[in-house]
Amino acid sequence: MPVVIQPDIIYRRTEPPENPVDMLVLAAHPDDAELACGGVIAQMTAEGKRVAIVECTQGEMGSRGTPKIRREEAAKAAQILDLTERWNLHIPDGNIDASQENVAKVIAAMRYFRPNILMFPPEFERHHDHENAHRLVRAAYFQSGLSKFEVNVFGQSLPTYRPKRLFCYMQTYEFEPDFYVDVSAHFETKLQSYYAHASQVYVPGAAQNQAEPQTLISSPEFLEFLKARARHFGGKIGAQFAEGFYSVEPLGFKSLSDLLR
Repeated sequence: MPVVIQPDIIYRRTEPPENPVDMLVLAAHPDDAELACGGVIAQMTAEGKRVAIVECTQGEMGSRGTPKIRREEAAKAAQILDLTERWNLHIPDGNIDASQENVAKVIAAMRYFRPNILMFPPEFERHHDHENAHRLVRAAYFQSGLSKFEVNVFGQSLPTYRPKRLFCYMQTYEFEPDFYVDVSAHFETKLQSYYAHASQVYVPGAAQNQAEPQTLISSPEFLEFLKARARHFGGKIGAQFAEGFYSVEPLGFKSLSDLLR
């Protein structure tokens, strides 16, 4: 019997939905994708590519905001980034694991969206949910290619699929990227999508909620850290701002001519 999955659709640009997508970004929490790779997302959608975000949790264990507020913020950010679709898998916050139920939920996203590129967290991170989301994606990636693992989404039994490229984005802890992407022309869009998560992050010029606990990302210093890192990475490739990524599998080219453009 197939595992039946009914994702929570936070945002959908059109009906009927536009899938497959060119890139799927899987994140542990509702603001992770914007913080880590919002520039690349904005760049791709500006180029007419289809991008979807899937979050594991509602961020309900976070010190600030509520699931309802965070859902509204995620939908606003989706509009800013011109996403094709955005889901939430309702995995318990703080308790992401590679259970068969959770694996099936991520497989459903992979098979439904059928992306060429899958972006997800690195294996070593400050938040254990990010590390566990990495392990969950790795388990789901392999099992998504197994024909005996049957998943039903929105009443459809979906065929096997594995994304062609697995890239990890950078969150709080840094790693040595395999490559950088110039996001200078889209960095302001990244920031606007980041600011959409106003219950969680520092927004310049906005009244700050002093009634809730202050966190790492709610401080103005963290915003400056994000900007400084993007400038630093940009400087490495002769750009104003850049984002860094590593590839899970080796990157190869049929010819060096692929780089001559």
